[in-house]
Amino acid sequence: MSKELSELEKTLQRTKKDFLTTAKRATRELDRQRKKLRAEIKRANARAQRTRAQLQRKSERLASTTATKAKRELRKQIRGLEKVLDAARDDAAQLRKDLVPVMEDLANARAHLSHALHIDRALARVRRQLTGKAAAKKKATTKKAAKKKTTKKKAAKKKVARKKAAAKKTVKKKAAGKKVAKKKVATKKVSKKPVSRKKAARKSTARKKSGSTKAA
Repeated sequence: MSKELSELEKTLQRTKKDFLTTAKRATRELDRQRKKLRAEIKRANARAQRTRAQLQRKSERLASTTATKAKRELRKQIRGLEKVLDAARDDAAQLRKDLVPVMEDLANARAHLSHALHIDRALARVRRQLTGKAAAKKKATTKKAAKKKTTKKKAAKKKVARKKAAAKKTVKKKAAGKKVAKKKVATKKVSKKPVSRKKAARKSTARKKSGSTKAA
């Protein structure tokens, strides 16, 4: 299943790449045509404007001229300018008509390009989500392992602390036992001394008595 998905993803990537290339090329070409037609329309409008200005000046001169020959020449020039003006207007109108399908095709090409880019972003988002889930799983596993290690370390520290506490208690007990033994020995020594003194006093009393008996 994973192999089929990988192949489908590769095919989708190739198709997406071809589609994006075609859409970008079409968009660039149509945008070039649009700019060219707009420039031609602008030139036609400028030509018509210049011709209109010339017609106005010729008409003013014709109105002020009294010579028949000059009037004939001015009328001839005016007719020529009118033809130029009509041609410029026709050119501009035709260029505007030619621009309409170009603008429609350009809008469609841009829509397709935007759609392709949205698909690309959507795929990238899905890929990030999948990667994020895998990373989250790894993080959760890592956290669990870290928790286990921490728990083990804490347990080991507790054991060491307990052993140290037990050792301290044993040392204290031994020290207390030694103190008790020392006290007992001291007590024995203290209790023995008066007895020995009493015995010595008794012995001296007996000696005195025996000495007095002998003298009598």
